[in-house]
Order: sequence, then C-alpha cells, then structure tokens
Amino acid sequence: MTTDSPSFDAQSFLKGLTQRPGIYQMLGENGAILYIGKAKNLRKRVASYFSKTGLSIKTQALVNRIITIDVTVTQTEIEALLLEQNLIKQNLPPYNILLRDDKSYPYIFLSDQDKYPQLAFHRGSKRRLGSYFGPFPSVQAVRESMSFLQKTFKVRQCEDSFFKNRTRPCLQYQIKRCTAPCVDLVTPESYHQDVDYTKMFLEGKSDNLIKKFEVEMDWSSKNLNFEHAAILRDQITALRKIQAEQVVESGNKNIDIVAASQDGSQGCIHILYIRQGRILGSRTFYPRVPLATSPGEILEHFIPQYYLRDGGKGDFPKEIVVNAKLDDSELFASAVSSVAGYKIEFKCRSRAIRKKWIELAEQTANQNLKSLIISKQNLLQKFEALQKLLNLQELPGRLECFDISHSSGEATVASCVVFDTNGPLKSDYRRFNIKDITAGDDYAAMEQALTRRYKRLQKGEEKLPDILLIDGGLGQLKKAANVLEELGVIGVEIVGVGKGRTRKSGFETLLLAPSLGSEGIIDAKNDYTELVLESDSAALLLIQQIRDEAHRFAITGHRQRRDKKRKTSSLEEIEGVGPKRRRELLRFFGDINEVKRASVAELMRVPSISKKVAESIYSILHNE
Repeated sequence: MTTDSPSFDAQSFLKGLTQRPGIYQMLGENGAILYIGKAKNLRKRVASYFSKTGLSIKTQALVNRIITIDVTVTQTEIEALLLEQNLIKQNLPPYNILLRDDKSYPYIFLSDQDKYPQLAFHRGSKRRLGSYFGPFPSVQAVRESMSFLQKTFKVRQCEDSFFKNRTRPCLQYQIKRCTAPCVDLVTPESYHQDVDYTKMFLEGKSDNLIKKFEVEMDWSSKNLNFEHAAILRDQITALRKIQAEQVVESGNKNIDIVAASQDGSQGCIHILYIRQGRILGSRTFYPRVPLATSPGEILEHFIPQYYLRDGGKGDFPKEIVVNAKLDDSELFASAVSSVAGYKIEFKCRSRAIRKKWIELAEQTANQNLKSLIISKQNLLQKFEALQKLLNLQELPGRLECFDISHSSGEATVASCVVFDTNGPLKSDYRRFNIKDITAGDDYAAMEQALTRRYKRLQKGEEKLPDILLIDGGLGQLKKAANVLEELGVIGVEIVGVGKGRTRKSGFETLLLAPSLGSEGIIDAKNDYTELVLESDSAALLLIQQIRDEAHRFAITGHRQRRDKKRKTSSLEEIEGVGPKRRRELLRFFGDINEVKRASVAELMRVPSISKKVAESIYSILHNE
C-alpha cells in the first residue's frame, strides 16, 4: 500500500532535496507542524517515510496527513540535533516524543563567603556568592541530604533575617542540630571546621572524612578529651551508615542509568542518578511515543531532549548507561559533551555493578508502566460510567471542576482543575484571585471565576469542557448556569456536587442543571435533577477524585495568597511611604501596632515624615 499523501507530491519533492545534514518539518493542514526530525542526509532520511513497504501503521498515519515539508540545512549533524530540540520545545509537535518537564534542578547552596556560612536549598539562577553542590535529581534528595548534614555537622540552615535577629539560641540548638553561631556559642574557627567537613561530604570525600575523624578521635581519647571523641564517634557512625545504605562503586563516578519501556503508544523512562558511587535518587517520565516502536527509538528521542534542554545548565554525568542500543550514540555523546564542556560517554548495558543498576532501572520502568496502564484503564471505565449516568451520546473527553477557598472571607481564591481520559491535565489548571466582592460571598466568587474563565474560552483561547463540575449546592449550580447562559456557552453539561445530608465522603448528592437549548437558553420546563449514587459508583468515584483535586488546588492557592498578604506590611500600600520611610517608622515606634496608635503629631516626629505624609498615614491606617 502506498503511503504517499494525495496532497503531497513526494517524488518531485525528493528529487530536489539536498543530501546535506539538517532538520525537516512535516506540516499538515493550515500549516500545523506534525513532526520535526533531524538527518545526517536529508534526502535519504525524508525518502524513508515514503517507502512502499516496511512502514509502521503509526508512520503511515503521519505521512497521510502531510501537506508539505520544510527543511533547514545545517553545517553538521550536531547543529541539526541542537536545532531539532529547540524547535520541538518551541512547537510541541503531536508526533514527536515530548518531555513535559521544564523545572530547573535543585542544588544545595553554601554561603561560604559569610562569617558563619548558611546551608540552604536552591533552585534557579546562581546569583549569590558561595558554593553550589548538585544538581540533585529531586527536592526529596536535597532534603534528605540536608537533614543528614544538619544532624551530623550542625551547620546552620536558617534564613539570614532570622539569624541576624536572634538574642538567644533557637530550638535547633536545643535538639543539637546547630551550634548557635547566632549568639556566639561557637567560635568562628570551630564553626568553619564543620563547614569544611560539610563541603567534603558534598564533594563525595566521605572516605577521607572518616579517616580524618578516626585519627582525630584517637588523638582526643589519648588526651582524655572523651566528650569530643564521642562526638567524632557519632559522626563516623553516621557516615558509615549512609554509605552502607547505598551500593558503592569503586572510583566514585557520576553515572546516569537510563532505562526505557513501551506499551503501545505509551512509554516509560526511569533514570537512576549515581553520584560519587551512590544511588542518590531517581525520576520517572511517561512520554507519549506516537511513532516509536522499540525502547531504543524512545531513547533516541528522549535523550537529546533531556540532556540538551537547559543549554548547558543541566545535570551532566561523566557516563550515561542505557538499556537499548542507540544508533546515534556517538552523535549524542558529541552533542552533550559540547554542551557540558567535557567528555561524556554513552554505553549500552554493562557489567558488574552497572549491570545490576540497569536491571533495577529496567524493572522499575516496566513496573511503573504497567501501573500507569492499569490506572488509565480504570480511569477510562470511570469516564464510561459517567457517560452512562448522564446519558451522553459520546464519551466526555474533558471535565472541569471549580471550587472556592477562603478564611472567613479573607484572600478568596477560586480553582479550576481539568481532567481528561488520561487523568489530571495540570498544564490547564487555573487559579483566580477573587476581588471586589463582599467577604464570604461564595456565590459572587463563583460567578466571577466562571465569568473570567469562560470569557477566555469563548474567545477561543482554550477548549470548552464537556462537563462542568461545581463544588456546591443548588445556589452555586444556578449561578453557574446563569453565567454560561449570559456568555452564550452551549453544549456544556453542568453538574453540582453537594455534600449530602451526612456531609461525608461517599454520600454526595449530584445536581444536574437544565440543559441549554441550541441558542444557549435554559429550558424553563426542565427542572434541576437530583441524583444520589451508591458510594462505590465508578462515576461518583471519578467526580470525588476531581472535586478533591479542585479543593486541594484552591486551598493551596488561598494559603499562598493569605500568607503573602500577612507578610506584607500595611504601610506598603500607602503612597509616598517607600522602604526608607517604612524602616524609619518601624525603628522609631518598634512595630506596626505602635504606628497605628500614633497621632499625626507623633508621626511627624519621625525623620523624613512631613505633615502631609503623616496625615496620609494616619488616614489610611485608621480607615482599614
């Protein structure tokens, strides 16, 4: 069967195509980019898509959608690889394997330029002067390392603002996790020795550190300094314990173990991060693999995206071991090495301890993929149950749920979470900071959130949901129906999720809004319908899952907004009162409460506060 697209003349196109390296972009209807690839020989690579035989069904489906192909010629294959990854990240073509993870790596930061250095979690640009250790594969790996360091070497981890304003030791000193440098209970020399030990551990010199402690412990014992010897003994024990918890390889190399697994169009990649010979952490990715037919092909697409995505700021080990043969391993090694600034080797499988690591990563990838497939099948069954419950002609493909969160009307936040048949679609989640309503008016908050959300959707900025879930009773449901009616939104089923009589999970009451007519007008003859489902109903379990996620997302946003507001001084809202005047007011009166009690005359006693500014401060603070 021929795979030539009826609207694309492949033979004519290939005759004039260069044999130089470059990238090709396959375009469909309306110029939409379907797929982006790189090639050492453009003519040979593009021609392979139009072979009469040997093409997979997935590739045939892609080729049949091609309207035209754009190419960009490069000097080298490495340039083509780098350009390919930039274009994939920019355009997100549907037939490419996409790595949906753009978070920067976490580091441990040591402010060793300070008199009493601080150990801190860091993510983002490295602007502060000091030492950065990492990158670490996950936040959890950083927290575990910092917890160990705090117990063992007692270097402070508090913020500078907290450290500089202490007049007595804090709780960390009392539980023996800090030496209280804030109140000079440790000498700078002794503290810096602990800092040096911390740096040795983070640099992977645990063996040298243990030997140093052993010598020092013997010396302390001979000099009858048993208390110090006991401290060193505990530190040696802690270091040996953390070594025993990991499989250590001689040489203390930094290695990434990358294993891929596949089931149909769903892939799974598991990475083990070996740092200084220890398994420091791991991460799992679940890329969609529209064209890949083997773990090797998945890795061919995944590796350049993962290791070239940060332009040289990523985590580059000296060695990358994969569980399948890579046809372009030399190209990848050259490209990643050029970005990292040093030589990086790619290896397929290995022996000894590396073999055990690759087997562990492969088993984990297979297990995680099976779990994902099972969970997706269960989720699909729930969607089918919801379709049957609501008597829908088609399976709903997109659900949105709204919830409101506030504390007695303070810092009201509305959340919108989105689910499709694959689960949470977190890239489409939205939060709305609710303003200009009566405190505690949930109806007005819901109206504002829905209006803001669906005005955008009506403009075509995002997709409309098939079902809209409202966490609330009849009043909230009616408000939602009125908003959609006023905006002219049609074809959306509206379902309210009430708490039921017992107000317990599993006993929720579902309220169905009257259907909207073809003109977007509520059918007055159609009353609101109430449904009470069994607690084990698959449809109810899906609704509970989405409702709980909306609740979590709303509470998180509310707490962030509330905490930010409480940390903000009311003086910041006063025009003409900048940082310098705020600082002078607080220094003069002691705190904001005393500023509020002050009269205009008392406010004028503060340097740089004129009568006009004092009157403005007094007026605003007494009209809150």
